[in-house]
Amino acid sequence: MKRKILSIMLTFALVFSLMAGCGTKSSDNGESNSTATATKTVKITLLNSKGEIQAQLEDAAKAFTKENPNIAVEVIPAAAGQSPFEKVTSMYASGNAPTMAMLDPGDIAKFKDKFLDLSSEKWVKDAIDGALNAATVDGKVIAFPFAVEGYGLIYNKAVLDKAYGGNFDPSSIKTRDALEEAFKKVEATGAKALEISPMDWSLGAHFLSIAYADQSKDPAQVAQFLSDLKAGKVDLANNKVFNGLMDTFDMMKKYNIDKNDPLSPTYDRGPELIGKGEVGFWFMGNWAWPQIKEFDTANGQYGFIPVPISNNPDDYGNSGIPVGVTKFIGIDKTQNSAEQQDAAKKFLDWLVYNSTGQDMLVNKLNIIPAFKNITLQPQDPLAKSILQYVKSGNTLEFMTTLPPDHWSKLGASMQKYLAGKIDRKGLIDEIENYWKNVQ
Repeated sequence: MKRKILSIMLTFALVFSLMAGCGTKSSDNGESNSTATATKTVKITLLNSKGEIQAQLEDAAKAFTKENPNIAVEVIPAAAGQSPFEKVTSMYASGNAPTMAMLDPGDIAKFKDKFLDLSSEKWVKDAIDGALNAATVDGKVIAFPFAVEGYGLIYNKAVLDKAYGGNFDPSSIKTRDALEEAFKKVEATGAKALEISPMDWSLGAHFLSIAYADQSKDPAQVAQFLSDLKAGKVDLANNKVFNGLMDTFDMMKKYNIDKNDPLSPTYDRGPELIGKGEVGFWFMGNWAWPQIKEFDTANGQYGFIPVPISNNPDDYGNSGIPVGVTKFIGIDKTQNSAEQQDAAKKFLDWLVYNSTGQDMLVNKLNIIPAFKNITLQPQDPLAKSILQYVKSGNTLEFMTTLPPDHWSKLGASMQKYLAGKIDRKGLIDEIENYWKNVQ
């Protein structure tokens, strides 16, 4: 009798197991397909080359998927210290190209045969003036302008107010001597004047490129200067702008909180020092706000001052900071399906036209958008400071189309100069040799 009951129970178990197996089946790609509602999930990837917003981008991807349940977005970080160009190139070589790749402006044209033509997308007409310059190749728009950014000397207003015994006016610093006076005043309060972060991308792509941008307010003249550098026609030893910038850098080195070991600090040290008010200034860009906010003791009172190159307040560059579109997103057309391409387009549209997407872009990612239709005002103080420079017309060209290895190779040269391992002549030799041999 027990054996018969056991046999019946096993029979029922087998029947229920077969019924359950018929109801749902697992597809080859791990997706679950119900016979009642056969919903297919399209999986897309985004290579992120702005490491400081990795967590926020992942949150944005989740918010997008919540509103678009049939699209899953994976955000892949580019490794620290690896250029996005190298990362994307290696992914293409392995046959695993990301659906969307976030690249620097100078890299976009290199992928003209791999990126989708986006010229007919709605956001093209809503882009701000000049935003699509680097994204337009052979008359086609092949990338999405993701972020407008700017940089200079970030100041902590609480520290500066204390140093000046009142309300600090950032527009009062338009010369090297005025900047040094500010450093001295800050140090008189017991704080340190400045943090110089020694990353090659900061020194090479950002600080050194001010020497190019400050050559002229005419972009054509700046482009000619770089052409002359390539041709070996520029004598930097006698270039007033270059030497003025490096004289300012020499002065900054004297007041650097880490001057005794200038190459040791990591990026993470800067936000803590400026946020806690341990230094009055930090050379960096608005992308650093999410990290500064974690240590904020100044009630969100931060802004930018330019890096002056002389003691003449009227010299070009002494009143402006570099501002431009610094990141673009291309959509792969060679290793991703048409469905994935359409899903990627939908994600980009969501950032520009969906209220949740706009909020994520402006308020969560702290991105200054490159689109006229987005009326949300950024809440972070560094973005607000940049917009003030834009509105007043005091912006320099953000040198976004420099060769891909400029920041690593000349950043290394700037690191040696910062650490005193080469002198001004040695730095000039390395810069001129780089440009003469650049591909």
